[in-house]
Amino acid sequence: MKTLFSNYIQTFKGLSKEVWWLALITLINRSGTMVIPFLSLYLTNSLHFTLSDVGWIMSFFGFGSVVGTWLGGKLTDLIGYYKVMLVSLIGTGILFVSLQFATSFHQFCFGIFSVMLVADAFRPAMFVALSAYSKPENKTRSVTLIRLAINLGFSAGPAIGGLIIVSVGYLGLFWIDGITCVLAAVLLLKVLHPKKAQITDSVIAENPISAYKDSSFWIFFIGMFIFGFVFLQYFSTIPLYYKEVRLLSEFEIGLLMGFNGFFIVVFEMPLIKWLEHPKNSKIKLVAIGLFLTALSFVILNLSAWIGVLVIGMLLMTIGEMIAFPFSNAFAVERAKKGNQGEYMALYSIAFSLAHIFSHNLGMQLIDKYGYEFTWNFTALFAMGGVFILVFLYIRLKREGQSK
Repeated sequence: MKTLFSNYIQTFKGLSKEVWWLALITLINRSGTMVIPFLSLYLTNSLHFTLSDVGWIMSFFGFGSVVGTWLGGKLTDLIGYYKVMLVSLIGTGILFVSLQFATSFHQFCFGIFSVMLVADAFRPAMFVALSAYSKPENKTRSVTLIRLAINLGFSAGPAIGGLIIVSVGYLGLFWIDGITCVLAAVLLLKVLHPKKAQITDSVIAENPISAYKDSSFWIFFIGMFIFGFVFLQYFSTIPLYYKEVRLLSEFEIGLLMGFNGFFIVVFEMPLIKWLEHPKNSKIKLVAIGLFLTALSFVILNLSAWIGVLVIGMLLMTIGEMIAFPFSNAFAVERAKKGNQGEYMALYSIAFSLAHIFSHNLGMQLIDKYGYEFTWNFTALFAMGGVFILVFLYIRLKREGQSK
């Protein structure tokens, strides 16, 4: 056991102090994101919106994310990641608290659009900061540490969120979200000084090219959109499935989703350390991750046994543990040849676009055809993404860049 623990600790060696601070800021921020997995339940149970209404609201969630991510990338290249992250965190905190006062359909559409516009400006800025603070050989593990922080917060968040809903109601979640965003901004001011950021912001590519002219990156973008589309079902339609079909309580849903974060916290860094080898293609690993995520939906239709929910969650969790760090590392490496903010914004936009279509289409399919059809459709769509990533791997191999 002592040797196992020692080997686990070794996987964190060599990461810079700034990366650890970024991870802590992310942990505090993500600890308050307990609203998101319960959003569809809040909209249906408390505000009494229809599934169709919820689908459109989640599309505005995605629209805000797209605009915010694009704007964040542009501003990161113009004024630097530090200022973008700071303003995003403070603004998101204020808007999350305000969102509880939106009660009509149109108010909530506007409110969630505004929240995500400001919140997701943080993402490309954080990725560029992570790249600046990481040694080249540590970039994948640095990304993994940030994801570990996200999931450590997210593993506690849903479980705590379920308790908050039971004790004080859904509105308490909005206050927690807002307060944690502001706390993360305060920590950013305290530990990552602007002068430090200005030095790293000055490191840019010579004769940078536009990410929008990189055809291979566009193929990668499509693969990431499909992965995002499939993965995001776990934050809108899957909680409804747990509630309506499997008859789980909000607290049980929180525990099941918390298992996802707990498993990632314990096993992702050792897994990435094991997989992070020059001979392993990042694109091939992402394709494997998407394949496992597809299987997580197939298994839901195989049995009425409650255990398939845990198995499905486990398959999805391992899939995202592989796909997210290596896709991010691929994007960071590709960004060396161009404007980093633009590349990382485009990477993030793939998931933002998925927010627009994933939640809405998932809700509409369930409303018209039921859960079983929706899970089969989602699995087939994921397999299409696997084939696209395999095609990209072959293309990059021909270019002499199969990593």
